[in-house]
Amino acid sequence: MSELRTERLLLRQWQDTDLGPWAAMNADPEVREHFPEVLTAEQSAASMAAFRAGLIEHGWGWWAVEVAATGEFVGFAGLDPVDEGMPFTGVEIGWRLARPAWGHGYATEAALAVLDFGFRTLELPEILAVTTAGNHRSRAVMRRIGMTYDPADDFADPEVPSGPLRDAVLYRIRP
Repeated sequence: MSELRTERLLLRQWQDTDLGPWAAMNADPEVREHFPEVLTAEQSAASMAAFRAGLIEHGWGWWAVEVAATGEFVGFAGLDPVDEGMPFTGVEIGWRLARPAWGHGYATEAALAVLDFGFRTLELPEILAVTTAGNHRSRAVMRRIGMTYDPADDFADPEVPSGPLRDAVLYRIRP
């Protein structure tokens, strides 16, 4: 399984000790502001198990992100094939960090490492990113890492109930 290192971060396999902070992060309404709901501890455990299995099976996926200097778990970042039923196909990049990790440039740093892995190691022809139209923080990261946005790609996310979170935007980047 691949691990990715940056100047300040380690993107690695999930550890049992990540479950507490992962569940707390997913129960935080601010962290989950652009998702339909917060997650229960059981849902967080299930997602962590799925992320672990995906990393073992493919060697890439959703990595846990820790601050290298302290070993502190701060969130996740990685790549995943776009879900079936979406109006496009490809591989998606994503990230989510705990609130105390916001504003330190960690999302951008992790995303750049993930893009490098996707293009150099996996030789992907394109990487996509999706978020709600109103998620200005993630959209800023997408711009910082060089992704482009075309309003013609906007769509109603079929996985989200009707409402303001259903309006989604698509960003793209090629090597």
